[in-house]
Amino acid sequence: MRRFGTQGPVHPEKHYVVSRSAELDDFIDRVKDGRYIVIFAPRQTGKTTFFRNALDEIADNDPTYFPISLNFEVFVGSTLSSFYENLYKDIIEEVIKTFQKREHQSFDALHQFLNNNEITDHLSLQRFFGEFERILKVEYNVHRVILIIDEFDGIPQEALPGFLHSLRRIYVSNPTQKCPYSVGIVGVKSIAQLNYDRSISPFNIQDEFNLPNFTCEQVHELLQQYTEEVGQHFENDVIESIHIQTSGQPFLVNRLAQILTDEMDIPKTKTITKTHFIKAHNHLIHERNTNIDHLTTNIRRNRRFERILMRITAYDDGLPFNLRDDQISELATFGVIKQGEDGMCEVANPVYFYCIIQTFKPTINGLEENYLPEDTSDGFLDYLSKTGHIDMNALLDNFRDFIARSGFNILQVPDTPQESVGRHLLLAYLEQFVLLVGGFMHIEVQTGRGRIDLLITHNQRKYIVETKVWRGEVSYQKGLNQLASYLKSEGASEGYYVVFDHRTNPEPRTENHEIDGYNIRSYVIPVLQKRPSAESFND
Repeated sequence: MRRFGTQGPVHPEKHYVVSRSAELDDFIDRVKDGRYIVIFAPRQTGKTTFFRNALDEIADNDPTYFPISLNFEVFVGSTLSSFYENLYKDIIEEVIKTFQKREHQSFDALHQFLNNNEITDHLSLQRFFGEFERILKVEYNVHRVILIIDEFDGIPQEALPGFLHSLRRIYVSNPTQKCPYSVGIVGVKSIAQLNYDRSISPFNIQDEFNLPNFTCEQVHELLQQYTEEVGQHFENDVIESIHIQTSGQPFLVNRLAQILTDEMDIPKTKTITKTHFIKAHNHLIHERNTNIDHLTTNIRRNRRFERILMRITAYDDGLPFNLRDDQISELATFGVIKQGEDGMCEVANPVYFYCIIQTFKPTINGLEENYLPEDTSDGFLDYLSKTGHIDMNALLDNFRDFIARSGFNILQVPDTPQESVGRHLLLAYLEQFVLLVGGFMHIEVQTGRGRIDLLITHNQRKYIVETKVWRGEVSYQKGLNQLASYLKSEGASEGYYVVFDHRTNPEPRTENHEIDGYNIRSYVIPVLQKRPSAESFND
C-alpha cells in the first residue's frame, strides 16, 4: 500500500502523488523552447519530485533529449578546484546512468570522450559541453541536452560568477547548436537573490518558474488516490479544511493526511470527519517536524523579522509586498509570507500563522497569577456551565478585567512588541483554559493579516473569537460584519470580537450585537501606552 510522503522526494510506486499536469506541461514547453529556467519555491514544496517527473516524461517521449540531473548541495564550502573536479565526476556518473537506462548497445565513443576530458574551470566547462553535444549527435543521434541543477544555492560563491558567465555565453550562442539546450536551476532562491557578481546580467538568461502550492482540487486528487486504494472516505469539509489551513503547502497537506490515515487509528471502515481533522490539526501545530522547524529557525534569523511579522498579522493595512526590501524578500524566499491579491504581505497559511504567534509568544509573561480574580471559586473551571459547556461571556469578561487589573504591567511582558502584547496575552490566557478543560484551539485566517480568528472546540461545540487592533470606527464595524460572515460559513450562531485599543485616550466598550441573525459580543480593550508618572500617583 502506498503512503503520503513527507520525507524527501515522492515516488508514484510508493506514495500518493499529485500529477500537476498543467504545471508539467508548462515547464516541458519551456524546456522544448530551449529556455534557461529558475525553478523557484521554498523548501518542501515538491521541487525535486516535480523536475524529476518532468525529466522522465521528456526522456520517455523523445529519445533525442538527453537529461542530466545534478545536485549542488554537497558543494557548500568547497574550493573552486574541488567544485569543478567533483562536478565533472557527477556529470560522468549521470551520463553513464542515462545511457545504461536507455540500454545502448555500445558507448565506447562516449567512454573515450569522458576519459580524455576534464573540467577545471568555467571555460573548460563550456568547451566540454560543446564537444559533448558533437559526440551525442554524431554517435548516438541525441540532439538536445537538458541540465537540471538541484539545490543550486550550494554552489561556492567563488565559482558562481564564472559559472553564470558560461551559462550566459552558451545561451546566446547558435540556438540550434547550444549545449546544454535547456537548463533548469532549482533552489530556495532565485538567481536575482543570490550574492553574485552584479556585472553579470542573469536576467537575460532567466526564465523564472514559480511552482505553486496545491489547489483544493489537487488536494482532493491526492486524497482520492488513498480512498480508491483503501476504501476510506474523507468528508468534503475535511478536504476543504486541509486546503484552507495549509493553503495547499505540499508538506503540510501530506503531513495532515499522514496523521489522519496512519497515526490516529481511525478504523478504515469509518469516514474521516471534521472531528478527526480537528484532532489531527491540533497534533500538527504542536508537534516538531522538519517543515515547522525550518519555519521557526528562519523567522528567528533576524530580530527585525518579528516586528515585520507582527505588523503583518496585527493590522489590516499591513505592509506592501516589496521584494526589493531585503527582509520581505527573505521571508518570501523562506515561504513564510506571500503576496496577497491586493499586493500586500500575507502570512503563507494559517498553520504558519499559529506557529509564528507561538514562536514569538513569551514562554512566561509574568502575569499568569493575575489571570483569575481573587474571589475565584474553582479557578478556570468557574467558566464551565453546569452542562459542561464554556461560558464564553464570563471567560472573556474576565480577560477584559484581567487586562484592567494588570494595568501598565502588560508593558513589561518580555520581548514583545507593544502592538502584539494584547493578542499574545489573550492567546496565552485562552490556551491555558482550553488545555485545562480538554478542548482544542487553532487559528482560522482568511486573508493572512490584520485579524486572527480563534476557533475553539469543546464538548461538540464551536466558539469563534476574532481579534484585531483598533484602527478606527469604520474598521471596527467592518470587523463585526466579517465575523458575521465567518459565523455563517462555520455554521455557528454566535461569536466574540476582541479589539485592542492602543490609542492615548482609548474608549473601552463591551457590547452585544445582532448582525444578520448572528449574535456577537464585542470588546474594545484599552492597552496602556506608558507607565503612569510618579506625579499621577500623588494627585
